[in-house]
Amino acid sequence: MGGVTKPALLAISHGTASAEGQNAVAALVAAVAARLPDVTVRLGHVDVQQPDVAASLDALPDEQPIVIVPLLLSAGYHVRIDLAEQTAGREGVTIAPALGPDPRLVDALLERLAPLRPADADAVVLAVAGSSDDRANDDCRAIGTMLGERLGREVTVGFLAAAEPRLDAAVIEASRGGAPVVVADYLLAPGYFHNLAVRLADPAPVARPLLDDDEPAASLVELVVERYLDARA
Repeated sequence: MGGVTKPALLAISHGTASAEGQNAVAALVAAVAARLPDVTVRLGHVDVQQPDVAASLDALPDEQPIVIVPLLLSAGYHVRIDLAEQTAGREGVTIAPALGPDPRLVDALLERLAPLRPADADAVVLAVAGSSDDRANDDCRAIGTMLGERLGREVTVGFLAAAEPRLDAAVIEASRGGAPVVVADYLLAPGYFHNLAVRLADPAPVARPLLDDDEPAASLVELVVERYLDARA
């Protein structure tokens, strides 16, 4: 960049109390750092974990430009309000869009669904966290539509909080015709919401979240890298 300091990539996750979820998100950020060896890559959180956004910014030099990449699947309150407010006092900060909706997330969902071997006759429900900002819920509905197009069938969206239909109701409705139901898990990592999805969907099987204890999907790494490069440009 012609002698100009390259912006740091500050990946900001929601944060989770789950050790498995923490490790899964950290592995994604480590994979992103490996793809960008000449860029300072750090991980922070908007809730639950430390460092929070303020501490993450303070840990970088004042003169360091920063691109924040939200490790969030939709543009809800944390992206639209929290990050804007928490970075307001710092110059040189650019906030990239949320990760979703994006076709690469559908790629990852399909990879996670594959071990459940959904048959053509099976009903598919997409489990999503849900938000008080319906624009974020619309982002998740868009992923449901994209997944349905790839599968060649309708995909129902079931919310875990803040919106309707709730996942348990969506699973019951999808099974009314007698078709077996499989649940795609549109959650970034293991934790409270994934455990809730498993309970609410029972007896329908639930796919693994997008990140787990295996290597992060190349499509997810590429998505985070692209969000950074686009915002940097």
